[in-house]
Amino acid sequence: MSPKDFSLFEAARRRQPWGALALVMLSGLAIMRNGVGFESGPPQPAAAARPVARPVGPAPTTAGLQELPFAPASRIRIPAIRVAAPIMDVGLDQNGWIAAPPPQDANLAGWYQNGIAPGQRGTAVVVGHVDNTAGPAVFYGLGSLEKGQHVEVDRYDGRVAVFEIYGVEVYQKDNFPGVQVYGDTGQPELRVITCGGGYSRARGYEGNVVVYARMVGSR
Repeated sequence: MSPKDFSLFEAARRRQPWGALALVMLSGLAIMRNGVGFESGPPQPAAAARPVARPVGPAPTTAGLQELPFAPASRIRIPAIRVAAPIMDVGLDQNGWIAAPPPQDANLAGWYQNGIAPGQRGTAVVVGHVDNTAGPAVFYGLGSLEKGQHVEVDRYDGRVAVFEIYGVEVYQKDNFPGVQVYGDTGQPELRVITCGGGYSRARGYEGNVVVYARMVGSR
């Protein structure tokens, strides 16, 4: 990304703040519409990993942590499930849903570019498919993550934001708690989201797996 492109990106971001995402989610819409579904199904969050109420937690301690300035996300790594994937920018589709990355590219995630950048104060959002017609996709193993594991997000300014997971949950799409998932906790946070829950050919996946993580460092 050139300096000119970065400036244009920053200007666009300021014109379309986080509130656009809040309006979508508070109206009850979910992130990812459908998946393919396989006989074994993706792993589901363990009960011990689930946050139970807002504020979700306990969250990692971040006293003295310095938040990062705005910069677009370029790559996500989740060592515990062997994810190392490039990130593309995504916005909203014509129906008001957050647009998913192209399904034919199994190893690709999307960062919601009209919201918070990973490492900024607020809640950044990264989405990706759980599967496609060829098999498991980038976030197939998301539901198996546990508290204390890390997610790293590379940024186009050369910095890496490091997040620690403090909750993993699966929510029904028709009862998605937008305020809890996307609310500003006053800290740099990350949500990683994919499809999950039950699956039917008629409706696709019934829910979304949501990983809650808070920044604990950067480099």
